[in-house]
Amino acid sequence: MTIAHLAQLTDPAITPRLVVKVGSALLVGHDGAPRREWLMALVAELAAARARGQQVIVVSSGAIALGARRLGLAKGGRGSLADAQAAAAVGQIALAGLWAELLGDHGLAAAQVLLTLDDLEDRRRWLNVTATLGTLLARDAVPVINENDTVATQEIRFGDNDRLAARVGQAAGASAVLLLSDIDGLYDRDPREPGAVRIPVVRRVTPEIRAMATGGSSSGLGSGGMTSKIQAAEIAGVAGMALAIIDGQPTAPIATALNAACGTLFLPRPRKGARKAWLGGTMRLRGSVHVDAGAAKALAGGASLLAAGVVRVDGAFSRGDAIAVVGPEGDVLARGLSEYDAAECTAIAGRGSREHAEILGYAPRSALIHRDQLVLA
Repeated sequence: MTIAHLAQLTDPAITPRLVVKVGSALLVGHDGAPRREWLMALVAELAAARARGQQVIVVSSGAIALGARRLGLAKGGRGSLADAQAAAAVGQIALAGLWAELLGDHGLAAAQVLLTLDDLEDRRRWLNVTATLGTLLARDAVPVINENDTVATQEIRFGDNDRLAARVGQAAGASAVLLLSDIDGLYDRDPREPGAVRIPVVRRVTPEIRAMATGGSSSGLGSGGMTSKIQAAEIAGVAGMALAIIDGQPTAPIATALNAACGTLFLPRPRKGARKAWLGGTMRLRGSVHVDAGAAKALAGGASLLAAGVVRVDGAFSRGDAIAVVGPEGDVLARGLSEYDAAECTAIAGRGSREHAEILGYAPRSALIHRDQLVLA
């Protein structure tokens, strides 16, 4: 049974494992101090979920905001990378202690897990994360996850915890991801505009859905916005997970939103194998190949990508790197692991298989991207 409406997020038979993401603006007040009463009510909701048989993973922002207050840093600690890393180093201790204290009040053990982009983009490290989360959940601990901002640089950052939550959900085999936000869902335009309408259910993320998003966090404390939430929904969808956005501002926000059926639910897509789910959520693409209409049609039918259908190659990638497959209209059709490096792809682009050996000087591989290493967007 798959999730079809918001209320099913609290049903352990349908959602046995749930990821809950909490943003900085909800957890930390404008004075830089934690909003303890609000957080206590949320933790009570998470404890209730555990009591009814659901496993819960928390993805929590707030380290930089908490650390910035203690260090007296301007701009919430986000004035520079060095400020953010220093604030995170101080704030993460406070954040972990806060979750450990409040979960402990309900007899639950908190387990801190700090991740960078590389931990979930590298296949071996991904498997390690998966094993660790599985063990923690089996031991009835509540993993509390954040990006490791102390060591993450621009090149190895998620940049927001929305996408991190979706990738963690993939790694943990979760049924759904719940994003607590400062807005009650996706609107058909900027929600501050007159006549803006909330979209209650999204069956699939399309270019029209992406166009509804606005960047940036309205609070100034976080790093995400609706664009990152839609990207998170795409990552979740590929893995067969539902993703919901609800207003996290009320006390007991989960019950408040679900009782009022207020939020936006992105429906899950059919589940893929674990490796394809990982590949479909990959965020660091090393390059791209542009294909003609014939290749696009073949891919949609489940075929491998052959070099004959490639019209252009972008980027400097190596064999085994994840790359995008871009269609004639400029939209990303798929992503996959390339069987060739960028120079080889350029050399054989548009050429039939019989020519490859002469061009490359060795026996060619069966495809530029094999269908087993390719995921449609």
